Amino acid sequence: MRHVIALDVGGTAMKAALVGADGELLHRARRATGRERGPDAVVADVLDFAADLRAHGIRRHGEAASAVGVAVPGIVDEAGGIAVYSANLGWRDVPLRALLAERFGGVPVALGHDVRAGGLAEGRIGAGRGTDRFLFVPLGTGIAGAIGIDGRVEAGAHGFAGEIGHVVVRPGGAPCPCGQRGCLERFASAAAVSEAWAAACGDPGADAADCAKAVESGDVRAREVWQEAVDALADGLVTALTLLDPRTLIIGGGLAEAGETLFTPLREAVRRRVTFQKLPSLVPAALGDTAGCLGAGLLAWDLIDPAGPSATPPSATGPSTPDPSTTDPSEVTT
Repeated sequence: MRHVIALDVGGTAMKAALVGADGELLHRARRATGRERGPDAVVADVLDFAADLRAHGIRRHGEAASAVGVAVPGIVDEAGGIAVYSANLGWRDVPLRALLAERFGGVPVALGHDVRAGGLAEGRIGAGRGTDRFLFVPLGTGIAGAIGIDGRVEAGAHGFAGEIGHVVVRPGGAPCPCGQRGCLERFASAAAVSEAWAAACGDPGADAADCAKAVESGDVRAREVWQEAVDALADGLVTALTLLDPRTLIIGGGLAEAGETLFTPLREAVRRRVTFQKLPSLVPAALGDTAGCLGAGLLAWDLIDPAGPSATPPSATGPSTPDPSTTDPSEVTT
């Protein structure tokens, strides 16, 4: 059965899949990234994980993968196939596409940015399916964005298109690691909400999920913290929609797991700020933490079939665990 290898390399875990021509997930697996062992070890583990997936495909489906797609964090030169920099993984200028192609005898390899890959999947097969223009914004430790136009995701001239988290929404506000002050992600990311709620409630272990629960229970302090984050996020989103005119805003990441506790006040805050702009649909992401891996698979299929597979979200098809013969002590299956 014809298939591709898809890998989503994160700061703590690598998610992987074999994706069939019709988008079916034939095999899924997860392993620790092992960044504590250094960048060279991470690169070696990526290559080994991909090799194990290739071997599984041969054993189980009778042929090797037709292509490989890899999504990584940080700064990515997608055209050159180079993982330029990742603070989380500690690597610089890793020719990941060339390394994988060499390992697999010249098989086509696509290298993409993790958020843009996730946006590609959400746009084609997730919450933005059928939408010609969308903006995907995951709210996690930081805030990033992916600009979707007619089935593709824009990287920009220098590879950082969509970095909405570093739009200044509170001039002179909290300093950001990027060097600016008042960036959106310093006020509306899951990490920022966690920090603000921990300070407000006096519990250093409290996080954004705890804040959401406190909002739902009517805690006044939690509502103040939450509304400040919602207002900052709305300011950033309205700036983005003014520039990009998306038909749909797709919000994902950990903070979006709060559901309508987030989306009800956020939709109202955006609506209040819109004047001449056309109000877009504002919807939750549909693919969860599988979006990056699914996007990597789509990137791989685009190399060999520009029309792309008609992929199906993981909840609808595919095995929930890989074949036991491929499991090792370092692998956690999903």
